[in-house]
This record gives sequence, structure tokens and C-alpha cells, in this order.
Amino acid sequence: MHSPLSLFLIRFSFFFIFFILLFSNQTQQTTLISPVSKDKHTNLFTLSVYLKTPLRPTKLFLDLSFLFPWLDCDGNYNSSSFHQVPCDATFCDSLGFGALSCANCTDFTPSPNPNCVHIPTEMVCGAFPENPITKDVNSQTVLVDTLALPNANVSSQEQLVSFSNYTFSCAHTTLLKRLPKGVTGLASLGRSKVSIQAQISSTFSTPNCLAICFPGLPKSTGVAFFGSRGPYYAFPRSGKIDLAKFLIYTPLIENPIGSGDTVITYVNKPSNEYFIGLTSIRVNGNKQVPINSSLLTINKENGFGGTKISSHVPYTLLESSIHKAFTELFVKEASSSSFNLTIISNPVKPFSVCYSAERVTVTNGGPVVPTVDLVLDRDDVVWKIDGANSMVRVVNKKKELDLWCLGFVDGGVNNKTSIVIGGKQLEENLVQFDLESNRFGFSSSLASRSLSCADFKIVDFVNAST
Repeated sequence: MHSPLSLFLIRFSFFFIFFILLFSNQTQQTTLISPVSKDKHTNLFTLSVYLKTPLRPTKLFLDLSFLFPWLDCDGNYNSSSFHQVPCDATFCDSLGFGALSCANCTDFTPSPNPNCVHIPTEMVCGAFPENPITKDVNSQTVLVDTLALPNANVSSQEQLVSFSNYTFSCAHTTLLKRLPKGVTGLASLGRSKVSIQAQISSTFSTPNCLAICFPGLPKSTGVAFFGSRGPYYAFPRSGKIDLAKFLIYTPLIENPIGSGDTVITYVNKPSNEYFIGLTSIRVNGNKQVPINSSLLTINKENGFGGTKISSHVPYTLLESSIHKAFTELFVKEASSSSFNLTIISNPVKPFSVCYSAERVTVTNGGPVVPTVDLVLDRDDVVWKIDGANSMVRVVNKKKELDLWCLGFVDGGVNNKTSIVIGGKQLEENLVQFDLESNRFGFSSSLASRSLSCADFKIVDFVNAST
């Protein structure tokens, strides 16, 4: 027969285990995933989600910088669950859309709006959606509707988790110019409080953390993880593996001056973009590129300088003096006996350094060329870029061109940011943006570990439904 103390301990143990299992289950249920694809025509990335009621597969342009998500609402916006936000200037601005914009609900799409029938002069919140590629701007309404994503912690990706307070801006169809084919809006994944990951975090009380594995080929599919610092399980032939263990971390840096990031100027707002503290660039192991160090720090008065990560430039942009020093050193190292490469006299724009493909050795890790090391906050925190991420294949059968070109482009002298790390350098990398811990995690090339983003075995449900 049990003593009162032993009975208490048994009951306590039972409830403790029950609580742990319940808490674990709740935590698992709020790690959401989304397929990530690469568009072959623009070299930009897309994110797939479910929107509206009933839910519809929707492809959005993946953007790491803009203030808020937006969606094309022209034509018949067919959803039974959407509503607009009644206007209070202070409240509308506090939503995070960054502008004191209000107007009669009848002035905005979607139309017809049942909310406007009874009070056609009702004032609703508005916003200024932008296309970060063309820099075009609209004036449109803020909407609230349903968004759903697959649960990362179940065997079937068909089990969806939805929330009905997804807040975004409408936009006109004209804003889709030069974006990937098939997209109907923009997925804002920057530092804003109305980014998709921030909205998921506030809805499900999960970490404001986003991880993305960017695919390197249009026929491959990567993944975005929302609300989780890991594990991030991939399933290569060798067996299940947590790729979070490969991440190296460096601090995220806030640029206090957001002016110049967007066409519309939002006064006294910090940048929504992701900056990291790059301190030097090395080529071929230990050869350091001579750089004016002032270009690598952010000027707190005007926000100029520094290094940011961008998904809307296909190749890394380097300020002109950095680009000149970098390419000269790369060409010198590539011409050494280890590589024996000679540049061609007429490189293909936008590149300035190209080699004949027949002279370049290619392995599973990509072209065999000098490595590029981005040295971050400490000498031992290094983002390694091998040939797969530094070189771009250029083939033109009509012109009988077959080249490998260095995928780092001259960004000029007047850009706000000195170094913009672009899409080519993100391919087949797992990266993590953790705004609560204020740090950036990166894996360097997964190919160097005989892995790829396709090993997550994610199915793009938008492509599958078309």
C-alpha cells in the first residue's frame, strides 16, 4: 500500500509528464513551412501559401526587405472572409504599414465590398505597396483575411494550420511587372512587425524566427520555416539529419535610417532590411581584398554603407572600388598554377569577369575556382563561397557562347549600401533570421556536405495544382 507521500509523487509525476507532452505537442503544432522555388526567367525566388476562404494555393514573390505583404486585388477578389480596417490614423500607422493613409472604402479595391454598402463613406486604412524591382507604387487598402501553411511536424504536408487575422495590402495588377511568372503578390519577410513571420509569431506565440533554404535550380524546391529555431530535418539518402547543427551565427545589425530603402519615405523609421557586420573579404584562403573600411560600417546619420542580404538582386552587388579590388585579386588567383584560368576579353553583361567553360573544371561542388570568404564579426566566423555560388553559367548557342562568369557585379558608387549579398550567393544555403535573438545563421554551401535544399522533400503545392 502506498504512503500519502508516494501517492503524491505518483500523481505529480503523472501530471508533470502530461503537461510536458501537452506543451511539446502545442509547440510542434505551430512550426509552419512553405515551399520556396526559383524562377528560371528572373532568377528570383517565390514562396507558396494558401490564402482566402475557401483556401487557394497562391504564389508570392519572396522579399527580404519590404515593409508589408501585398496581394493583387484587381478584378474579382473572391473570398468570404476578408474585411478592411476602419481608419484611425494613429492605429493604421501602428499596424506597421508605415503611412498615415486613409480613404473612403469605395475608393479602393476589392470591389464590390459588402462593408461599403451600408456606409459608403466609411474611412479605412490604406497603404502604399511597392514593387522592389521596378520601384512602381500603388495606393491601396489594407485587408485582413485567412492564411494557411502546412505543419512542419506531421508526416503529411496536407495538414494545414490557418489563422484568420493575416493582414496585408491590396495592390493593382500593374505592380506585378518583372516579378516571377505566376506570382500574385509579395511575401514580406523583412524586419517589419507585419512581415509574415512576425504575424505568425504573434498569432501562435512562437519565436519571431525565419529560416530559408534557397534552391539552386528551378526544378528544385526549397523551404521556409516559420516560428522555429530548429530542428530543420532534411532527408538525404544517408538518412534523417538536422541541418540546424550546421548553422554559424553572427549578429544582425539594425540600420537606424530607413529612408532610401523604398520609393515612399517613411520618416523616423529604421530599415526593414537585414544587415550583417562584414569586416573583410578573402580570396583563395588568405588573400585579403583591400577595402576602405568606412564602406563596411553603417553611417548612423544617413544609413549609408554596410552589408545587407537581399532576395531581389540575383547577384551580389559591390561598391565600385570594392568590386575593382575584388575582381583584380580573383583574376590574379585564378591565373595561378592551381587553376590556370585566363579571362576572356569580352565578358557578358552584367559580369566583368568570364572564363571559357572548356577551361574550367567542374565537380559536385561546382566550378573549381578560388574560394571567396566573407569574414564577419570575428575571424573565425566565415561565410564560405565556393564555385557553385560564385560562378554563373552563361550559354548562348546562337552566339556560340559557353562561359563561367564571376557572379559579383559592380554596384556603382551611389548606392546606399556598399555590399548587397544577392540570390546566387544564397542558393543551396540554409539561412536563419532570428529577430528575438538578433542573430543571423548561415550554413555556407550545402553542396560541400553533399546535401541540397531538395533534401527537405518539400512539394510545391502551387505547382502541383496547376
